[in-house]
Amino acid sequence: MFYFFDELTSTIDEAKDGRYVHGDVVVAEHQTAGRGQRGKSWSSAAGENLMLSVVLDTSFLRAADQFLLLQTVALALVDMFSSYGLDARIKWTNDIYIGDRKIVGVLIDHTLAAGPEHVGITDSGVCGSANSGDRRKVMISRSGVGVGINVGQRVFDPSLPNPTSMVLEMERVAGSAVDSAAGSAAGSAEIILDRREVLQRFYDRLMERFTALRASLMPDASGGRNEPCEISALRSGWRPADELKLDLQREYHSKIYRLDTPATFELPDGERFTGTIRGVAPTGELHIEHPYGSVRGYLYREISFVI
Repeated sequence: MFYFFDELTSTIDEAKDGRYVHGDVVVAEHQTAGRGQRGKSWSSAAGENLMLSVVLDTSFLRAADQFLLLQTVALALVDMFSSYGLDARIKWTNDIYIGDRKIVGVLIDHTLAAGPEHVGITDSGVCGSANSGDRRKVMISRSGVGVGINVGQRVFDPSLPNPTSMVLEMERVAGSAVDSAAGSAAGSAEIILDRREVLQRFYDRLMERFTALRASLMPDASGGRNEPCEISALRSGWRPADELKLDLQREYHSKIYRLDTPATFELPDGERFTGTIRGVAPTGELHIEHPYGSVRGYLYREISFVI
């Protein structure tokens, strides 16, 4: 079910309320304390974009495999943009870019299943260091997928480094974007999008991909567990979990922003270097080739892009 609010502190905080169940979507016109990556806030013009959180039952998912969910969400967004004729790329870990401009931010909040084990889980979907126990045994019980999609906004806060929106990118593709430098219009009418249609397209693609993920990772139906109808239907096309992971990895890999292209990166101490992204590990580490030829994996917060 979709729940629409004029204002919330943040949709992902609201989605933690137990009254929301699997598949529910919390949408706000305005957030007073929207959350982004690395402790940053998420700002968006009220009434022009989409700020939402989807509640998912991820009780089948091990904490060690949480990156599969992030891949699923990112690829669903790429699917949605493709349906509008936009070629999107996944900027590790949580952003969606078109060209060198950011159009989506993603934040995933996980709740662990009750038990004695604990694990450090970052909001990026990349496992951190375990506090105790074994990550392979820790299960996630519920996830809130927070997504901010720039849909109709045309004017952004100048302090933001590289924002864009669907209408701006679609106008660029159509050849009708406003040339601000020249002060003249290159095309005719402005593009206007129905935000609820954008929401529905994303939701449909997310649930389709999520259902396939769950069907591959859940125990066999013969164990007596009651399953949703869509899960039972997918059993006829069931594939081993390892095969699904490989397919997800290949598809995600093909959509990585700046893959195999030299780029500038910054370490937490401020040091910058030029490296080349060679891929992302199944557990979420970004693999970067350094100028001297070695390839090193970086976890979330260990490195950032310089755009």
